[in-house]
Amino acid sequence: MTGQWWGESVRAWRSGPWSLEVRDDEVADIAYEGHVVLRSVRAVIRDRNWDTAGLMVDRVDTSELAVTLHVRSQGLGADVRGIVRAEMRGPGRLTVLTDLESQSEFLTNRTGLVVLHHPRLAGEALQIRHPGGDVEKTRFPARISPHQPAFDIAGLTWNDAGLSVGLRFEGDVFEMEDQRNWTDASYKTYSRPLSLPVPYRLAPGERVVQSIAITVAGQPLVADADDTAHIRLEPGTPFPAIAVSAATGPAPAPTLTPSTGTPSASAVLVELDLATRNWRAALERAASAGRPLDVRFVIADDDHARIADGVRALDGLPVVRVTAFWPTGPSRHVSDAAAIALLRSTLAEAGVRIDVVGGARSHFTELNRERHRLPGDLDGVVFSVTPLFHSLSTAQLIESLPMQRLVATQAVEIAGGTPVHIGPISLRPHFNDVATVPPPMPEHDDLRDGYGAGLTDAVDARQTSPELAAWTIASAAALSVPGVATLTYFEEWGDRGIRSADGSPRPVAAAVTALAGLSGASGLRGSSPDGLVWAIGARMDGVDTVLVANLDRRDRRVEVEIADGTTRAVTVPAGTFARL
Repeated sequence: MTGQWWGESVRAWRSGPWSLEVRDDEVADIAYEGHVVLRSVRAVIRDRNWDTAGLMVDRVDTSELAVTLHVRSQGLGADVRGIVRAEMRGPGRLTVLTDLESQSEFLTNRTGLVVLHHPRLAGEALQIRHPGGDVEKTRFPARISPHQPAFDIAGLTWNDAGLSVGLRFEGDVFEMEDQRNWTDASYKTYSRPLSLPVPYRLAPGERVVQSIAITVAGQPLVADADDTAHIRLEPGTPFPAIAVSAATGPAPAPTLTPSTGTPSASAVLVELDLATRNWRAALERAASAGRPLDVRFVIADDDHARIADGVRALDGLPVVRVTAFWPTGPSRHVSDAAAIALLRSTLAEAGVRIDVVGGARSHFTELNRERHRLPGDLDGVVFSVTPLFHSLSTAQLIESLPMQRLVATQAVEIAGGTPVHIGPISLRPHFNDVATVPPPMPEHDDLRDGYGAGLTDAVDARQTSPELAAWTIASAAALSVPGVATLTYFEEWGDRGIRSADGSPRPVAAAVTALAGLSGASGLRGSSPDGLVWAIGARMDGVDTVLVANLDRRDRRVEVEIADGTTRAVTVPAGTFARL
């Protein structure tokens, strides 16, 4: 069976007790007797900058015992070709293997198989078999682990819903990281330990051959089915403010005002790299619509004159918060005590009083790992959310939603009572935080070529899709835990925007506007029953407004219960949201 979901091809395959889905280049939702035991297995090809080459599927062959993807790489200078195959080798055993051959010399940081484990395994017992035969007993991390929870892996064993699941790895030594740091819905076991030097060379004709044998014993526990999704919303702290990021695309800009852009948006977030030629033009653009500004300085060094220029440029502008990040060094992409001290001293010299926030320029990952570098007297904590960092699949985008709830909750704990401002929230990264080469720099003082993300190819076709509106409502429902003060979604306009370059609204603009209309009111929050259906709302003047999003592939009936006993029901079509 084949089909499409949000522009992604999906092909189902079954053999005996085993079933899976082929989603473009990914062997996904590997299930035994209907119970998913592995979230995914896929081959990846990453260049020396950790960018991922596309893996094109030229042909899919299926039989009763196997499904084979004939693949080739695309882009980044890689020319790698071969197969990825899943084959049943007995009722309780399935093997996924890859055989890839490089057609030319290629410098890579990782080429081979990665395995994604389901996040429901959090806290479950785990046995690690090392290459020498020793067995280590541990657990899948319950809290999001800042560092790798498992090293030197030849095999893994765990129990899941009545099943005993085992993996045996061949072709390389593997290790594990907690990908929930990046809002991926998985623990990832991957080859090429990070302790080894990168990049390494694939010679012309060199093959990468790896396999993962999956064994399962037992019968899965069967959960009761309920066609209706039940969500209970509790009243509480105010609904977060909704902001947008400044457009980074090339000029000319459409004419937008607070009333024609995003009504009720609380601020425009603008990131200014003070080492670039056109940061002043970027600031001018961000301020042009007349909204308050959330300013993020990237300071190339401790040059007091440069940061002073940035602070002076804020004179007369309605700035609500400001921070500064280092782009290099031990505190790379983090606003450590030194960066904040430099910023604060410069603000004081200029006689400017603005809330000074700090955190990670990039993902929750860096906030989780580097929290010890943050000063203890910040006026707020910041970090970004980018679900399409490790994978570009639609499943990755949707499955990130429950993980967004986890990172928001843990960020509030890290903030220790100070407000949390989450953003930019974008489909793809607004910069490459793991790059080993300098970022692209503008050649002009103006914005004819754009700046920041506008100089990269970090554009996703789903930015224009109707389903993104539902995803944004669900994301806000996931992230809006008490303690989160601001959510900043997408850019004002352009390829990464809620509007096109000519200013016309995209479907997601309706979602951002609906959320912005709830800002400041008493929030109504709850949990998703399955990660696919979400609800969020607010109480204004005694009237409850609830937004319900459905990211399932099918229409869903949803019952929303407000804590005071009111229950409302609605059928939400697949990939849409509804207002109650």
